[in-house]
Amino acid sequence: MAEITLDILAFGAHADDVEIGMGASIAKYAKLGKKIGICDLSNAELSSNGTVEIRKKEAQIAADILGVTVRETIGLPDRGLFPNPEYIRKITEVIRKYRPKLVFAPYFQDRHPDHGQCARLVEEAVFSAGIKKYASEDGFEPHRVKNLYFYMINGFHEPDFVIDVTGYMDKKIESLNAYASQFIKDEKTFNTPLVNGYIETIEARERLFGKEVEVAYAEGFKRKKPVIINLDLFGERE
Repeated sequence: MAEITLDILAFGAHADDVEIGMGASIAKYAKLGKKIGICDLSNAELSSNGTVEIRKKEAQIAADILGVTVRETIGLPDRGLFPNPEYIRKITEVIRKYRPKLVFAPYFQDRHPDHGQCARLVEEAVFSAGIKKYASEDGFEPHRVKNLYFYMINGFHEPDFVIDVTGYMDKKIESLNAYASQFIKDEKTFNTPLVNGYIETIEARERLFGKEVEVAYAEGFKRKKPVIINLDLFGERE
């Protein structure tokens, strides 16, 4: 069994996906003492900028900034995250290894196909992880995740709920700036959507989500099941 049991396990297709979608929430809950893990499905070997080695270093720096307990990469093929029983099995084993209460994945609707495929693979794995007779090559016991949530990367969708991240956006931005190969443009950088004010766009999105609930910043999430929120009849936060 794993020595670490996580409260939150967030999956991304590539390093930086999780930080874009929910970096401030991770910083917030890490500060509150929760154990959080990030699992990147691929090494992002087909990334237009940077190298696998550079991105791994950047990913660890970003994880340290946010207070992440553990980060690992499964090594599935970049631009090859198609439905595959072996891929599902590998993700299932990560879930069983760390036994998280909550799992996060990218929202299905996104301009990058790998993000939607990541969501589908993780959803399959979350279900498989709880099946007793679903075999695990590493011998981990079945584990039922309490909830599966989806964070936004490139999209701007109406969230099912938001997390107030006022006071933690600086950590999110710092973690994104750790990915210099992806977000900072120089003479050698291939032109991608990430090097043209992308971080500023993400900050603006979280500011807009915050405005909807009368806080400075919030990160938005989607889910497939209704969420229970404890509010009194006057809408005052408990």
